[in-house]
Amino acid sequence: MTEERESVYERLKDRLATISDLSSANGLLFWDRQTYMPEGGVAGRAEQMATLSRLAHEMFTDAEMNRLLGSSEELDPSSEKGALLRRVRRDHERATRLPAKLVAEIARTTTLAESAWVKAREESDWSLFAPHLQKIVRLQRETTEHLGYDGHPYDALLDGYEPGARTVQLETMFEELKEGIVPIVRAIAGRAYEEDRTALLHGTFVEAEQEKFGKVVINAFGYDWERGRQDRAVHPFCINFGPGDVRITTRFDKGWLAPALFGTMHEAGHALYEQGINPDYARTPLGGGTSMGLHESQSRLWENLVGRSKLFWSYYYTMLQKAFPGALSEVDLEAFYRAINVLEASSIRVEADEVTYNLHILLRFELEVALIEDELSVVDLPAAWNAKMKEYLDITPENNTEGVLQDVHWSNGLFGYFPTYAIGNVLSVQFFDEALKQRREIPIEMKEGKFSTLHIWLRENIYRHGSRYYPDELIERVTGRPLDTAPYLRYLKNKFSELYDLD
Repeated sequence: MTEERESVYERLKDRLATISDLSSANGLLFWDRQTYMPEGGVAGRAEQMATLSRLAHEMFTDAEMNRLLGSSEELDPSSEKGALLRRVRRDHERATRLPAKLVAEIARTTTLAESAWVKAREESDWSLFAPHLQKIVRLQRETTEHLGYDGHPYDALLDGYEPGARTVQLETMFEELKEGIVPIVRAIAGRAYEEDRTALLHGTFVEAEQEKFGKVVINAFGYDWERGRQDRAVHPFCINFGPGDVRITTRFDKGWLAPALFGTMHEAGHALYEQGINPDYARTPLGGGTSMGLHESQSRLWENLVGRSKLFWSYYYTMLQKAFPGALSEVDLEAFYRAINVLEASSIRVEADEVTYNLHILLRFELEVALIEDELSVVDLPAAWNAKMKEYLDITPENNTEGVLQDVHWSNGLFGYFPTYAIGNVLSVQFFDEALKQRREIPIEMKEGKFSTLHIWLRENIYRHGSRYYPDELIERVTGRPLDTAPYLRYLKNKFSELYDLD
């Protein structure tokens, strides 16, 4: 770079840092809303978040940003500076298509909608949330028209969470998953057991002990408590305010062990990704995970491939028994391992087993597409939800709380987000297989309650790059091939064939 070009680049970085600070402040307001804010503050918080969203958007799309980008030198995208400029130009192109008024209205509407969703979920009353969702769907459709699309309008929304992904590709992925998953489900359905294998996960589990055990586990994973904290939320999440402040939340059920146990591992997987990003990328568009699919691959890897493995529990189960002697002292390791890996259709997504989980995502994907296409109305959504639950899982939810109101995502306007869970499931195995191929000591260490080799491998190959590479580029870079459902389906078949004594 010439001296003048270098000066332009530094001014661009300074501006991006200010925009990042505004977004972090907005994120902090969101975290506070989810954890500690009194309900009386909802209306005011909606305006505060709308203002910060509008200011960040205006600063990212104004004449000065256009001038700086126009004056910036074209650089090799394989370099760090070139990668930053490439990402900024992509994000800028999307942002400039959205009016600031629309961005502010989405922030305001979703803040109010989430409060309505919480109440509707508590009372199982769809009518309390439906008007808010109708407005959100209208705003999402308006967003697709502003962003534009070559194929399907849903592509415009999907691209915000999974850059480069397209609806037609997801349809192919889901078809492959169905072809592999349905035979497993059918085979195991014919081998029902008389006893309730999951009963031992229900009982009396002191909340403080659950929290203590979860912290021990994710500390071993590599979560840095000097740069993080854990709080409670209705719907657990991870949030990042920079490399020095990556927070997670969870929820506890005193009568049921599973939600906090695996929810903590899940959110820690997200946090490990964020804490592992090159700190030089802080306050720039490279300073976060490259896509939600990549992010979910890490949460699912630590939750399922590690946290639901027999290797993991061969070390940690004795510790868990000591934490809850009244509930688990008479339960052996094999029974516990089978309990946490039961394949049984559930009406609740976050409680679903590894096999049927993707059917929950397929259901939401199809409903979202129908809403965006205007082929399905919000009024008819509960009935459509229940019909698909019956079709895919042979379950009809008892009420809307267990059905259409169970997820927070639509109240937050996260249309296009749900498919990334399935992408993450597929990639979790693809990445884990590659790690095992390169570091054969990982299983041995897992059996000893050690995870540093796995964590370091993930950090060096995935985490540190942040958003330097687009998802497809990073997947190819790490595994040598594009997203592939075969390893994931093979993993499910092998694991559950052993668990259920299938031929």
